[in-house]
Amino acid sequence: MTLSDTQVRQLRAKLEAKHVKTRKANGTDLHYVEGWHVIAEANRVFGYDAWDRRTLASHCVWSGPSGAYHGAAYTAKVRVSVRAGDITIVREGSGTGEGRASTAGQAHDLALKGAETDATKRALATFGNPFGLALYDREQAGVRKAKSEKAAPPIGPWVLHSTSGAEEASFDMPSEFAGALGNAMTKANDIEVLFAIWEQNVETVRSLNRSLKQEQLPKSGIAPQLVSHLKQCAIEPNIDPLMVASRLWRQSSRRYPAVREADLPEVREDGADSPDHGAQASDQNSKSREAPRRSDPT
Repeated sequence: MTLSDTQVRQLRAKLEAKHVKTRKANGTDLHYVEGWHVIAEANRVFGYDAWDRRTLASHCVWSGPSGAYHGAAYTAKVRVSVRAGDITIVREGSGTGEGRASTAGQAHDLALKGAETDATKRALATFGNPFGLALYDREQAGVRKAKSEKAAPPIGPWVLHSTSGAEEASFDMPSEFAGALGNAMTKANDIEVLFAIWEQNVETVRSLNRSLKQEQLPKSGIAPQLVSHLKQCAIEPNIDPLMVASRLWRQSSRRYPAVREADLPEVREDGADSPDHGAQASDQNSKSREAPRRSDPT
């Protein structure tokens, strides 16, 4: 038994660009992955108890004063063993490390740990891109590029228009515009005025929605809140719901001309039902009351 299909797929995956670090060395940019990330990836892919590392050799190649500090440099050779069922996959790597500290012991400790970590990264890199193998390719084809951030669209000023389309006020903050539009809709005591306010400002609301990138916020975005407020204002007690229905029908008839006005119940301008409609309902109720009841069989 070898590595599972899932493990193979993980090893073939690209290295995320966010894990790639850069440092300057002799005037050149060097790309690398940090030691802690490589070890975390080994735990994720192989399992916490399915791999280990062993330092085969370490050697201090230099030590001495470094200004007011102590310095040291080490080389190390590490073996990484991965258990995959009945077999063990072995990889080895060599690395170097340097240390500089206020005491000689700290300098040697830092240098040795750096060499072992460097050797471990090189041994694990032979398993695939997630461990930094992709960084040995100059083109870095095995690195998944970070998505470039698009330039933010211009925001504001947000202009509030009256029912006639005239500019009433200008706001720099979306929340201020939303508050002013909400107040204007609240004060509308006629359905015609309410819809006129909305029609004159709906394009600004859409632009605001796009600028704030709230398409994915159906409940919490500013624009959806304004739409909800429009609906709430339309059903307030001071506005006749039949007038709302009439207004909505006139809007929809422009969009769907096949619908005939005769197919809908007539609504008078004062909001009352037509006499014919009420008479029909009363006549139906009378017939229902006069219908003879069937006697129960004995």
